[in-house]
Amino acid sequence: MRFTVFGATGFIGGTLTAHLRAAGHEVLTPSRHEVPDGDLGHVVYAIGLTGDFRSRPLDTVDAHVTVLADRIRGARFDSWLYLSSTRVYSGIDATTVSEESVPLARPTADGIYDLSKLLGEAICASRPEPTVRVARVSNVYGAGAHSDTFLGMLLADVAAGRDITVGEGPQSSKDYVAVDDLCRMLTHVATAGKHRLYNLASGQPVTHAEIADVIADRTGVGVTFAPDGPTRTFPTIDVSRVRAETGLRPARLTERLPDMLAEAAAQPTPSHS
Repeated sequence: MRFTVFGATGFIGGTLTAHLRAAGHEVLTPSRHEVPDGDLGHVVYAIGLTGDFRSRPLDTVDAHVTVLADRIRGARFDSWLYLSSTRVYSGIDATTVSEESVPLARPTADGIYDLSKLLGEAICASRPEPTVRVARVSNVYGAGAHSDTFLGMLLADVAAGRDITVGEGPQSSKDYVAVDDLCRMLTHVATAGKHRLYNLASGQPVTHAEIADVIADRTGVGVTFAPDGPTRTFPTIDVSRVRAETGLRPARLTERLPDMLAEAAAQPTPSHS
């Protein structure tokens, strides 16, 4: 089976490319500036910005919208899967279970990211082909993940043996999805998805306090919380749609975190000469 992965040099795109090739698929990985012709097969559009989007607003719009429009225009493909983000649910009350059809609230202060993702979604929704789909992806972790994420910074502190002070309240929470679980879900949605919009997440939010407890128990690194830190909670992401189609039960972060901490703690400390 042929796949084309746009954004194959990034964390998700690169991991997905390796996953697909290991399964015996042909995978094309055009550069961001290349407009490939011919049959692209099943396309996964994974070009995007992560932690640096606040300082690069125009690049954010280019990645999420402009390049997408240029690549999908006139392309020949079996399916097209655009990777959006569950951040688009961030303005919704935390008690709301966010299924794919939930009405979205007004964008938050990070609106340029959310709005650019939603515009990318709208471009895909405007296409008449039923195989043009959108996946709203949660916070992804695993080998090769960006070090500037909340979890990445915690692991770096563990590796360095530094005590940690978290700037948000202990009951702040996020949904985290393992990259290997995500790759399995992406492969299904790209090739056999029955809907045009999917949440791809664990569906199980994890609080900062839970993460801190595992860190303290497994590593001895102290974790404290800033006394005036805000509590930022996120709606529970409904993943029943993808679970019904695949039977997958994505792992909860706390199931994987002990092994991740052991790996981080075992990393050699850089020498200063």
